[in-house]
Amino acid sequence: MGRKRVIIMGAAGRDFHNFNVLFRDNPTYEVVAFTATQIPNIENRIYPPELAGKLYPNGIPIYPEDELPTLIKKHHIDIVVFSYSDVSHQYVMERASKVLAAGANFMLLGPQDTMLKSRLPVISITATRTGSGKSQTTRKVAKLLKSHGKNVVIVRHPMPYGDLRKQITQRFASLDDLDRHNCTIEEREEYEPHINNGIVVYAGVDYEQILREAESEADIIIWDGGNNDLPFFKPDLSIVVTDPHRPGNETSYYPGLVNLLLADVVIVNKIDSAKWSDIQTVLVNIKKYNPHATIIEAASPIFVEHPDRINGKAVLVVEDGPTLTHGEMPYGAGIIAAQKYGAREIIDPRPYAKGSIKQTFAKYPHIGSLLPAMGYSETQIKELATTINSIPYETLIIATPIDLRRLISIDKPSCRVKYELEEIGSPKLDDVLRPFYAQP
Repeated sequence: MGRKRVIIMGAAGRDFHNFNVLFRDNPTYEVVAFTATQIPNIENRIYPPELAGKLYPNGIPIYPEDELPTLIKKHHIDIVVFSYSDVSHQYVMERASKVLAAGANFMLLGPQDTMLKSRLPVISITATRTGSGKSQTTRKVAKLLKSHGKNVVIVRHPMPYGDLRKQITQRFASLDDLDRHNCTIEEREEYEPHINNGIVVYAGVDYEQILREAESEADIIIWDGGNNDLPFFKPDLSIVVTDPHRPGNETSYYPGLVNLLLADVVIVNKIDSAKWSDIQTVLVNIKKYNPHATIIEAASPIFVEHPDRINGKAVLVVEDGPTLTHGEMPYGAGIIAAQKYGAREIIDPRPYAKGSIKQTFAKYPHIGSLLPAMGYSETQIKELATTINSIPYETLIIATPIDLRRLISIDKPSCRVKYELEEIGSPKLDDVLRPFYAQP
């Protein structure tokens, strides 16, 4: 029997991790290719030899996912491994059906083969959908642990969209580090708030190496998840965030339902702005699928810088990109702020969109009259800036986790919208974290 020939379907994150922990240096398999989707311009690269290991001296090619049926037949593929997140169960099985019809087996990998074990306590923060509120939950957990004297290091789900050889392991302790690593908007949105709070963040491609480096300077490691993916590290406490603005998604998206089933603590976020009936739907589903989980109800109230700049003005709202695109949210905190503080008009950016920003609107027509802060490359950041500066708004509402004004020159009035997690009632995060406060 020869080596099983494999293609790994991914989006520059989970796919590379699955390869590293199960397939690299494994003589049972031959990984012929990766495919890529979700993120612009991450295909047509090579997974480099420096990461691919001794069995792949020339690295491994990365193709667009739409070439998958052809690749299966051309390379006589035995197994296709699905390795990305925040997609519906229907979507997963449609891809599985295409793979089976092309003649290959379809595989999903679980925690036993993909979660690394740390010698330190690990708290994972994941979600059932992108945009549920992981970021503010992670900030709150880190703040509580730090207030009890714990040295916390955050390890973030990968976003290696550039030169993979330069992104094997990355450590971010200052804003200068973001510039040094040529971080995209998406990376900055995740790293910058933690850095501003005095927390070191690690990310990259090789998470075994990242974990060992993080362990050298931490008391406790927080896994800060991406999309609704599973943790790469085996958690001692699993916190999962749900979103009642998308009731039912907690049981119908992959692998968000897996997170829900594995959760020790489930946060029902945004109860201040969601419908009561939708909150009840989420609560019923949590109790049905994971009756032993601790449930925390929470809000994510907004804080607006210079709200006077919104009242009576024609505003352009810029929101977090992934939440709007594959997260499928039609609005976010910026729209809420515009409505709350009396904007005269919310300008539709679509007629002014340039380049890949225009393509984003075409691909995700549900987005509507707000601008996703797409910035997966320097070119896309420039197209975002050109789009913003071509729109005749009076005030720019920046509802991204970072201050876009650090990256884009904006010559009109603007204001930022921020949001933090606030638990409602009891129990609170402080209650579930107490065992970690007592650890040496």
